Amino acid sequence: MIRPGQLLRLLHINWVLVRNGLDEVILATHLFRPVRFLGYLTPWHWFTRKTPRAVRVRKTLEDLGPIFVKFGQILSTRKDLLPDDIADELARLQDRVAPFPGKDALKIVELAFQQPIEELFHRFDEQPLASASIAQVHAATLKSGEDVVVKVLRPGVDKVIRRDVSLLRYIAGLAERYWKEGRRLRPREIVTEFEKTLYDELDLLREAANASQLRRNFIDSDLLHVPEVYWPYCRRNVMTMERIYGVPVNDLAALRQAGVDLKSLSERGVEIFFTQVFRHNFFHADMHPGNIFVAPNGQYMAVDFGIMGTLSPEDQRYLAENFLAFFRRDYRRVAELHVESEWVPPGTRVDEFEAAIRSVCEPIFERPLKDISFGQLLLRLFQTARRFDMVVQPQLVLLQKTLLNIEGLGRQLYPDLDLWQTAKPFLERWMSEQVGARAFAGRMRRSLPEWSERLPEIPALLHRTLHQAADGKLKVQWESRELEKLRRQMRQSSQRTQSTIVGSALLISASVIYGLDGFTPVMIAGAPLLSWVLGAAAVVFLVSAWTDDE
Repeated sequence: MIRPGQLLRLLHINWVLVRNGLDEVILATHLFRPVRFLGYLTPWHWFTRKTPRAVRVRKTLEDLGPIFVKFGQILSTRKDLLPDDIADELARLQDRVAPFPGKDALKIVELAFQQPIEELFHRFDEQPLASASIAQVHAATLKSGEDVVVKVLRPGVDKVIRRDVSLLRYIAGLAERYWKEGRRLRPREIVTEFEKTLYDELDLLREAANASQLRRNFIDSDLLHVPEVYWPYCRRNVMTMERIYGVPVNDLAALRQAGVDLKSLSERGVEIFFTQVFRHNFFHADMHPGNIFVAPNGQYMAVDFGIMGTLSPEDQRYLAENFLAFFRRDYRRVAELHVESEWVPPGTRVDEFEAAIRSVCEPIFERPLKDISFGQLLLRLFQTARRFDMVVQPQLVLLQKTLLNIEGLGRQLYPDLDLWQTAKPFLERWMSEQVGARAFAGRMRRSLPEWSERLPEIPALLHRTLHQAADGKLKVQWESRELEKLRRQMRQSSQRTQSTIVGSALLISASVIYGLDGFTPVMIAGAPLLSWVLGAAAVVFLVSAWTDDE
């Protein structure tokens, strides 16, 4: 059952929705559906609708606080789920929160290290360099003289996250249960991914480890500089890193003044992306302009490593093959890969899916390559695939978001950027390394220690299995997760129906008693006490029918 604190927060959310002219969201729920027509009688229905719907959604998220702002930012990358106008408007959300006092940050650092700030740093600026919903950053100087930045978690942020995420999970459960698109789009999985992202950002030791890994991957490369982590000055809620000095990547005037070749810079950005995804399988998944700087020698410099992405080897291969098939206009292979990887249901007709892909791609490919947005092409394909019940792939969400950021950044630096020409040689080289005799020999070499350990056990296992089969003692156990899930859903549906019936009966009984002309010994606000008792019990049963499945 929903907790009192969640109920109050839910009421506040409903009030914000109404205030911003989004009361149709409330009236669309199954509870209020029978009285939805009343919404057309309210004054704000006719006077607040002049503001575009997407703007009203953005303002609502801003009014609900930083956690909902971050959720909106993540949703803005899911143009396969949202209408274009809402996705574009959510992209304008900024994770900017008023800084908390520098003295509080100083106390958090001292408490984390159990030392006075003077013993830790030669200098610590109380005025923050930047502030966001999760943490804020202060400039400092180590005793040894290095300039650093100290990232400090916002006090009490974990409680706010727990409250709002639990409520988002509850709302997602309702959406999955009563929204016709809910089961396919799996809103609870989206909230779970969002929750994981938030809690990963709460652990600054994890972010420091991400930065250290990425730095090691590019330590001998002139493509990307990753700041050094100073581990003795890191704790779960405090992280200390090398301070970098560079030009923001979207400050084109400063880059030109510094003599940076913008065409080469945009192409190196694409190379960095594909190197991270396919060679290192560890990519920076928050590469918006605020996190990217450029050194005087034209080298990229990155900050903020709270969100990183990885892909399974299978997803890597399918993704690379998809990219190459797009480059070659081999739409049938694209359709086959989607079915093989189970991104669409196994029963999908390949020829129909191929025709749908061709109808999206062919008009785009007839334009000059420099005018083609690969990120937008993927979005159009995702939207087309919705007709074939394409399942949302959480592991690809970060990749899609990063690709859009990289391509948008590259086109901002150099409008004639040809992403296809830059990426195709890299992908072809990577695919040649994954198939063929050399790749097979490499996989055999990596598997040899495991095989040599297990090979002696095979004869005994084979003998035992054959002996059990000959004696009739061989048993095969079969478990179906889907069948168990169906049983659980049926049981929950039965319980929900029973609660609804009992609640409705109690509510009717309370109304009947109230409507009788007789007088009862105890009256409260002009109604019999028994009506109040039965009404309260009815509310309890009806609300319990609304609770999350989990």
